[in-house]
Amino acid sequence: MASGGSAALDAYDEEAAVRRPLELDARDAAASSSDHHRPGGNVMPRYQVGTKGDTSSHSEEQRQPSTDDVRKNKPGSRYFTAFGVDLSPDNMAVAIVYFVQGVLGLARLAMSFYLKDDLHLDPAETAVVTGFSSLPWLIKPLYGFISDSIPLFGYRRRSYLFLSGLLGALSWSLMATVVSSKYSAASSILLGSLSVAFSDVVVDSMVVERARGESQSTSGSLQSLCWGSSAFGGIVSAYFSGSLVDTYGVRFVFGVTAFLPLMTSAVAVLVNEHRISSGEHNTLLSGSGFVESSKQHVRQLWTSVKQPNILLPTLFIFLWQATPQSDSAMFFFITNKLGFTPEFLGRVKLVTSFASLLGVGLYNYFLKEVPLRKIFLVTTIIGSALGMTQVLLVTGLNRQFGISDEWFSIGDSLIITVLGQASFMPVLVLAAKLCPPGMEATLFATLMSISNAGSVTGGLVGAGLTRIFGVTRDTFGNLPLLIVVCNLSSLLPLPLLGLLPEESGDTDNGETKNN
Repeated sequence: MASGGSAALDAYDEEAAVRRPLELDARDAAASSSDHHRPGGNVMPRYQVGTKGDTSSHSEEQRQPSTDDVRKNKPGSRYFTAFGVDLSPDNMAVAIVYFVQGVLGLARLAMSFYLKDDLHLDPAETAVVTGFSSLPWLIKPLYGFISDSIPLFGYRRRSYLFLSGLLGALSWSLMATVVSSKYSAASSILLGSLSVAFSDVVVDSMVVERARGESQSTSGSLQSLCWGSSAFGGIVSAYFSGSLVDTYGVRFVFGVTAFLPLMTSAVAVLVNEHRISSGEHNTLLSGSGFVESSKQHVRQLWTSVKQPNILLPTLFIFLWQATPQSDSAMFFFITNKLGFTPEFLGRVKLVTSFASLLGVGLYNYFLKEVPLRKIFLVTTIIGSALGMTQVLLVTGLNRQFGISDEWFSIGDSLIITVLGQASFMPVLVLAAKLCPPGMEATLFATLMSISNAGSVTGGLVGAGLTRIFGVTRDTFGNLPLLIVVCNLSSLLPLPLLGLLPEESGDTDNGETKNN
């Protein structure tokens, strides 16, 4: 949902969405990893769809053994389970990478206060900086192509996860030491965003390999494990994100955060992946072989994306994410006007992290069998209505009902986050099930990049509206009107719900009915 209220009190936790969600929301990913997600717009954020033609069969013949091939040979009873998924070493690696994306939220509050207080940006400028630094999330197909086509040191997944972790550590080290302007901050955040985006593509491809050929319920369980891990990471970092800023300052928090991406590098060794031989590696990188492989991937991508059963749902997701948000303006209001401290906002982040986990559980146990159209319809309408309650906070009407600003903020953020996460989960399942074999990373990255592009568009449109309505770091007279416009706009994509597949999880093998 792009209601403009799902994460306004969550210390600038917009994904992504997002995913950021959070897929971590794209705008939030720049500061923490939304989505993602967010990317996670607001937490914000599968069906088996057969592809036409010979794309799937041809790519199946050409593709190299994957982590999915290894997984199918292992006895399922050897491992503990979580969310109905075997906790094998490679599944644990996937979960830990998602955990890192969540625990990187340790710097989320620090980044918000750094842009506002240290660099003295206004709400519109803050939205533009975070939107610019989210650009790596818009070219995720490129990373998918690189991962699928160019093995590094003999691996398509392990090596890129390792390097992504090192890149993330570098970016946060720069934030902790030399960054001192909005341009250098945007560049450093851009680097960190690239790190998370690349590792996100790699780990998503591993998830897609496992989801392919499974029912919606089974693949939804794996997605629930992934996003549950991300939410757990957010819980771990949430409370301390505020208290550390209060006690030690933003630079210290950036320095601590620099160590977290190294976990991604460390768990890369757990990925159970077939190593490509030197002969295969040389063939792939040879001039004619590489060019032919590139042309084949482009043809497969275009053949897949232009199919109505992929193109139409993707168009809806873009429009759903592209509605404007008022999150930046709300962050300035609650800190400059209401005087919310970093420590209190850390507590709010803790509540919303639990709420995100609750949203994952809500989807996993109650919504996996519900048609996607119905989930979007209900959660969008309810989310838009609840987002309007921020007007009560801005105008102070909540106090007339005996509800303090603090408790109102916590309750509002909790409910909206649960709805946002529950509504974004089926988007991930749908995207995973649309991918044909052999180009999992590329197509899934394409679909999620389009979603992230919608989220960034919504953030930039929100920034434009913020400036048009004259909302600044100290002027909030038109903020109620901005909130109303943003929340009503989230209803605009609903007439296009027919673009989504109409099915529930109890269809045979989760296959979509192609009309």
